[in-house]
Amino acid sequence: MRPGTRVLIVEDDHSIARVVQLQLEHRGFSVRCCHDGISGLEEVSKFKPEVIVLDIMLPRLDGVGVLKRLRSTGIGVPIIMLTARDTPIDKIHSLDHGADDYLSKPYDMGELMARIRALLRRIEGEEILRVADLEIDTAAHIVRRGERRIELTAREYELLVFMAHNARRALSRDLLLSRVWELDFGATNVVDVYIGYLRKKIDLPGEKRLIHTVRGAGYALRSD
Repeated sequence: MRPGTRVLIVEDDHSIARVVQLQLEHRGFSVRCCHDGISGLEEVSKFKPEVIVLDIMLPRLDGVGVLKRLRSTGIGVPIIMLTARDTPIDKIHSLDHGADDYLSKPYDMGELMARIRALLRRIEGEEILRVADLEIDTAAHIVRRGERRIELTAREYELLVFMAHNARRALSRDLLLSRVWELDFGATNVVDVYIGYLRKKIDLPGEKRLIHTVRGAGYALRSD
């Protein structure tokens, strides 16, 4: 993420918009806020944001209406939709009209940050992720620990990359199930099983442990 990356927040709740703005500015983003759909559209042409955080329930023109107008005019800026209604139809409707991601309220600020970073990486190109001596080449899909190359299944790789993008953060089983398996509910023991698979490949005997269990919180990928 480059310092000054432009983020437009279109959110009718002024207090929520302000909190998100302050959090993003603290992390080096350049942020503007609008509180209705028409103002949001006008600000896109003025501010030229690199990411838009767009609430669905907006006055004057709802978020899906804003999304449709932007996409119909060829504006491809990444858009994360927000809604207080956690229903599959909202998600499907938004994604079908060109949204890049979707978050339900209330959301964790850390998760919003992770999703913004992921969208920016998609624009800026792939990268090398590093945690201690673990290296993930996301362009070539190659994983190494030191000089040792590690072969992973597709799901193991997706899980490891998500954890590396959120290195040091405690990630709950529910969050991992949602982001890696794209399931909003289900048997979270599948996460435990795949963490076990990764540990056998990443943390060999005699090596410093990188995959940690965080009691009561989930798992974290970190070097200490």
